[in-house]
Amino acid sequence: MVHEAIPAERQLALLFNVSRMTVRQAIQALVDEGILYRRIGSGTYVSEEKVIENMDAVTSFTNLMLKQGKQPTSHIVSFAMKPVTRSEAKALKLAEDAEVLRIERIRYGDSTPILFEVAAIPMNIASKLTRDELTNSLFQTVSDKFHLTIGDAQQTMEAVAVSEKIAPYLEVPLGTPVMRLRQTTALSDGTLFEYVDSQYVGNRFKFSTRIHAN
Repeated sequence: MVHEAIPAERQLALLFNVSRMTVRQAIQALVDEGILYRRIGSGTYVSEEKVIENMDAVTSFTNLMLKQGKQPTSHIVSFAMKPVTRSEAKALKLAEDAEVLRIERIRYGDSTPILFEVAAIPMNIASKLTRDELTNSLFQTVSDKFHLTIGDAQQTMEAVAVSEKIAPYLEVPLGTPVMRLRQTTALSDGTLFEYVDSQYVGNRFKFSTRIHAN
């Protein structure tokens, strides 16, 4: 079971009739793969199955969860029109005095916090969105409500330590490693419609991509 402690090395060695060194090496291999995790002074436990995102295609968090048999939900922390930040203006190619709809959301898979995101949406689309619509998939709302097609996305990733503000939302200790993903998404006609800055809990999520030879 997830988060359940595994038996002690001595018990496992007796159970499988192997040396404790063999058991220790096997446990370390499973820890390295993320299947098990350790708590100092407590023991070794079974990890949650990580959510896998394929970086080869643009997909919504909602669809990603559903494909992996998890129930997606969102909690909106804030939903307000705000002056654009410098990074948002650059990503969305907006004037420095423009406004965007800025949405802060916690995204869950089976009630477990997977990521915290801050999304900025230009006013030409944002003015027609409601708060309730953003508890679900933005991509699906754009498709269903505006009959628009999602196009390409540009992403950058870096490993960071979770901040004092975001740690409680993700239910992790301050300083926990997270993966920070910044993504600018365009419609099929090239119109930029979303810039999102997300932080993914490292031990609950992993990215997958295919690299092609030149």
